[in-house]
Amino acid sequence: FCPGCQALQPPAPRPDLFRLMDCDRSFRIDAQRLQRRFRSLQRAVHPDRFGQRPLKEQYYSEQHSSLINKAYQTLLNPLSRGLYLLELNGVEPAQETDSDADSAFLMEIMEINEKLAEPKNEDSLEEIETLIKVKQEELTKEVTAAFERDDLQEAKKLLAKMKYFANLEDKLKKKKIPS
Repeated sequence: FCPGCQALQPPAPRPDLFRLMDCDRSFRIDAQRLQRRFRSLQRAVHPDRFGQRPLKEQYYSEQHSSLINKAYQTLLNPLSRGLYLLELNGVEPAQETDSDADSAFLMEIMEINEKLAEPKNEDSLEEIETLIKVKQEELTKEVTAAFERDDLQEAKKLLAKMKYFANLEDKLKKKKIPS
């Protein structure tokens, strides 16, 4: 907001999402604090509050609201938060073609994919869901440790593994939705 006239201003071109959400630039975040900041910012700039304001301010309000949603979603999710931290540190995320992943890990992913391809069975789906959750929690802890010791290359490798499990989670969700 303009300090003089209190008119809403346009968002910065490439804002730091951590600063916007009033968080330390760290992989470890306080989710409740993030949520409070999200709600507070949305209350201040939500488009419904700008219905009677000039069109330019209505437009800025929509931009801010969208940016705040993006920042919240990015920082709340460990995978996107980690990838964003890599980006801020100038580290390119691992590509699918990077063959850094060890063969045992790739075999594990293949086996889970094969189980997901089998005919729908509630018990096996729950077993796979539990396995994916456990693996994601383990990887999140390892990524946290890698970032805390400033080992960005290790964080990059671990985030690539997290991406595989996020893809498996998406496949699992699609399979669980009744067709």
